[in-house]
Amino acid sequence: MTAPVSTTAATAIALGDDALVLSHRLGEWAGHAPVLEEEVALANIALDLLGQARILLSMAGDEDELAYLREERAFRNVQLVEQPNGDFAHTIARQLYFSTYQSLLYGQLASGDGAFAPLAAKAVKEVAYHQDHAGQWTLRLGDGTAESHERMQRGIDALWRFTGEMFRPVEGLGDADGVNWEALRDGWTASVTAVIEKATLTVPSGPQEGAWTAGAGREGLHTESFGRMLAEMQHLHRSHPGASW
Repeated sequence: MTAPVSTTAATAIALGDDALVLSHRLGEWAGHAPVLEEEVALANIALDLLGQARILLSMAGDEDELAYLREERAFRNVQLVEQPNGDFAHTIARQLYFSTYQSLLYGQLASGDGAFAPLAAKAVKEVAYHQDHAGQWTLRLGDGTAESHERMQRGIDALWRFTGEMFRPVEGLGDADGVNWEALRDGWTASVTAVIEKATLTVPSGPQEGAWTAGAGREGLHTESFGRMLAEMQHLHRSHPGASW
């Protein structure tokens, strides 16, 4: 019989999986970014997220086992972060949505006195940079050429349905940790809307509207592309169990 997971561990896994999966997605841009400077920027953001993931997963168990030996249904990341990179504008839209959420969440956690306050206090400056980076690129692409504007709008529209899941309370996070989910959502909506409108883009309908809204990643249900990404991420570790440098 599997031992129950503590509340703190469950929270750490959810937040750690968010960071780990997005880190891998951004790492897939290595050798493919549109300009050399962006190659470095995306790699640095990926490394920041990987560092967060290591700390968080270590709070729940062995970080390597949790990253490389769990099956797909055991991951608790939101579905937004696992979405394929698409073109550069698509990646930027995903980054704008998630980094804004993560920046606000870590800001709240850093002001609390819960188990995640120390991590959040250290990471809040990192994620503020991630948010600024995504915002600046949204402006450049949205208010750029007709082609870049169209691509940025497509990315904004395509990923909007995945945003609602971020504001469903994470198990174990609440008032004691300084987290106010309603305020988080309101702050995210205001911030993202301001960037999108400044970029001369159109804000999509609300996350709760439309024919279908994503939102089962926290329960271990993931989109089709996630299984392929996970197989690639775990391949080396699974191929050489117990190996060390």
